[in-house]
Amino acid sequence: MGRLIKNHLARLIILTAATYQIAAAIHGFFWPKIFWDMWTKALDPAVKPLPILQIFNVIAGIFGLCWEYPLPFLIPNTALHRSIAARIAIYPISIVLAALIYQGTNAAIYYIVGLIVYFWGHSEGEV
Repeated sequence: MGRLIKNHLARLIILTAATYQIAAAIHGFFWPKIFWDMWTKALDPAVKPLPILQIFNVIAGIFGLCWEYPLPFLIPNTALHRSIAARIAIYPISIVLAALIYQGTNAAIYYIVGLIVYFWGHSEGEV
């Protein structure tokens, strides 16, 4: 039997989460809603008059897609692309952005699962 290569599994999970985040952000342009608006309306200006949070989610999703599935002329074979620790440090920003909009909560959960698998692989010494 083969060994589970955790960083490849995490890569696929993060690709799914980033794709879902882009779709959720585009959906949020038409139906803007903050996930936490049942407790506070203070975050509503981030989505309603100007779609600031949706734009940040699209950018974060594209960044996640480009980082995990890089174009041949952009990032491959760089230290940033090979670093699992950099992913563990940067992806929580995408998690927070996705968790703020109502449509992106599933993407945030996928990001968390992918981050846990990345951490698991990093703690076992995968590169």
